[in-house]
Amino acid sequence: QVQLQESGPGLVKPSQTLSLTCTVSGGSITTNPYYWTWIRQPPGKGLEWIGYMPYSGAAYYSPSLKSRTSISRDTSKNQFTLQLSSVTPEDTAVYYCGRHHSTQSVVDYWGKGILVTVSA
Repeated sequence: QVQLQESGPGLVKPSQTLSLTCTVSGGSITTNPYYWTWIRQPPGKGLEWIGYMPYSGAAYYSPSLKSRTSISRDTSKNQFTLQLSSVTPEDTAVYYCGRHHSTQSVVDYWGKGILVTVSA
């Protein structure tokens, strides 16, 4: 059973960088053919895809967030990390990490999510 757990600060100040880590157990982040993804949901809004890290290690990003987003990984810890720079209150959301098969966009395993509030 694959399990994912998000961790990081729940409060970030405007203009700073949001940094979250997803720790994976029950499966390796380097296993073909899985992709490891970040998704967020602002209050009262729908889900928004941020980007993903394939098993091969070359990240892909949403065009609308690409200039501010970086996804990296630590294979020794079986973790992948999201960094979102120059945050504004509009980046306030519940952030989820998840896994999906390379041929599908449906996430089959989700973390519980972490609320990140951007506020001074």
